[in-house]
Amino acid sequence: MKTSLTTQMEEVLYYYCRENGDIVVEEVTMPDDHGIVDTLSCRLTAEKQFEWRCYELKVSTADFRSKAKLSFIGNYNYFVLPEALFAKIKEEIPKHVGVMVYHQYLSTEDQMLPGYFTIEKKPQRQELLVNEQELLFRLITAQAREVGKAKQTARGLRVFSTDQLYKELKKRQPDYDLFGGGINFYDRFVDDICDQAVEALKNELDATREAYFELEQRLLEGK
Repeated sequence: MKTSLTTQMEEVLYYYCRENGDIVVEEVTMPDDHGIVDTLSCRLTAEKQFEWRCYELKVSTADFRSKAKLSFIGNYNYFVLPEALFAKIKEEIPKHVGVMVYHQYLSTEDQMLPGYFTIEKKPQRQELLVNEQELLFRLITAQAREVGKAKQTARGLRVFSTDQLYKELKKRQPDYDLFGGGINFYDRFVDDICDQAVEALKNELDATREAYFELEQRLLEGK
């Protein structure tokens, strides 16, 4: 489960990459068993060559020091860290890896994004460590996955079976305030269904009245 801080960092990083003209996508499986990179971006250079960047997002010391594989296979590779974490582990950053430090705005009232990045350490360029055609295919696959999610979201709940919806509701049951007096999801669902039923009956009644009036007029004209 992603923390809210991780979600913020992902959002700002995505915007940062897009502003630099990159194609960017999160959670891309690398070729040759190199793990899953948190964020992968690609840009086309003036020489018409692809330039690849890999970003690993870490929000805690334990996260940074975990045994999880780091997918630093790109031409440029970065750790993306909150300010407080960078201060603790900056001496542990490998020489060739860059660091982007996330700063959260105290107030987002007039801000489009929740924070911003500073480059605290520039990465050293390296040769791509995997086959570029395979990596390009993984990027396209990840992009297709995200497009699929967006289309599914746009279509709404109708793409899910009743059984799937029921299972998801059961998973969320511990979060419902059944007896504390608050409005839980079930109450909202029932209220919405009732409102929809009432509106549907009103529309049906209006349509019936119109049909009756029209029939009555025809009968009068026939006389």
